[in-house]
Amino acid sequence: MTARPKISDYMVTELVTLSPEMEINRAMTVLLERAVSGAPVIDGKGELVGVLSQKDCLKAALNASYYQEWGGAVADYMTAAVETLDADLDIVEAAERFLGSNYRRFPVMVEGRMVGQISRADLLRALVESWD
Repeated sequence: MTARPKISDYMVTELVTLSPEMEINRAMTVLLERAVSGAPVIDGKGELVGVLSQKDCLKAALNASYYQEWGGAVADYMTAAVETLDADLDIVEAAERFLGSNYRRFPVMVEGRMVGQISRADLLRALVESWD
């Protein structure tokens, strides 16, 4: 039996990233312009400190509509408790993690450093290709 492919074989490494200090309005524009549903938040030391999703942005927009005031930093709205996957995880184990969560993508880590991201679509492609 051959070893199953790892998520590092299918992850995306060219990522849209945000900083915790970035204005939330600018971050929303970046997500919309790049047509992504979320992005990792990386601090000045290159550490993953959160993820900002479109859902998080909706909270910010709804808050602004109530108070008629935009503003705040990405850090005010991002999800700080981030679930990650290890780059060496095989695609079947990764699929199980996706099925057990509501997340559409996971940051991929090697020795505590973010090296990429894998989405449901990336993983589905990996599984289909592994059947051939």
